Amino acid sequence: MKLRLILGCILAVIGWRDSSAQTFLKGTIYDAGTQLPLSNVFIRSNRKQLSIADKSGNFKIAASVNDLLIFTLTGYQPDTIYLVDLHPQKIKLISSVRQLNEVKISANSTGTPFNPRQEYPEVYEKSQFALSPSRLFGRDAKNARRLKHYFDNEEKQRKIDSIFNPQLVSACIPLTGRDLRNFMSQYRPSLSFLTKSSPDQLDVYIKESYKKFLELPAQQRILPPLH
Repeated sequence: MKLRLILGCILAVIGWRDSSAQTFLKGTIYDAGTQLPLSNVFIRSNRKQLSIADKSGNFKIAASVNDLLIFTLTGYQPDTIYLVDLHPQKIKLISSVRQLNEVKISANSTGTPFNPRQEYPEVYEKSQFALSPSRLFGRDAKNARRLKHYFDNEEKQRKIDSIFNPQLVSACIPLTGRDLRNFMSQYRPSLSFLTKSSPDQLDVYIKESYKKFLELPAQQRILPPLH
């Protein structure tokens, strides 16, 4: 009798765990034009779950029916889907005319800037491992490291944007519109260079780069689509 009671308790616990187990959505992300898979797409849900697509465009994210998922990738228009079920998804992103330095992780629904260090501090927690496994990824520390790298790079790019911006560049050289965007993307400096350079040094860099830009054949001044 006691053995049957113990077995019953074990089965009840297993059943409770199964019923409360986290659910996931899987899928693959493609370029809408070329149909090629897209890697490093940032996926974020309205419940603060995160993921990032692998080199084959595949992703897996903790999700439930009625969740909203936002897909973001530099050079593509962000896409948002509403989950009516958890069947595998095929997501197609449309190439954007915006250039590399114009694409940002968007603000959240309250209008405040997206700050991953505040919203997802567990991603940055350190331990004896390269990165502590977090509630976002469980044991998948590799995925967590990739996401941390994504956040760190986004932070670096925003710092570059705050200095090397269209207002500054257009005040130094006579470029506007698409020509200005192409120039800024091709001659985008590193954050290390920007933090070490004085305003005069940056002015010289922009003007010397402009001379090189003018020497390029016309077709090389235009960036190819980001596929």
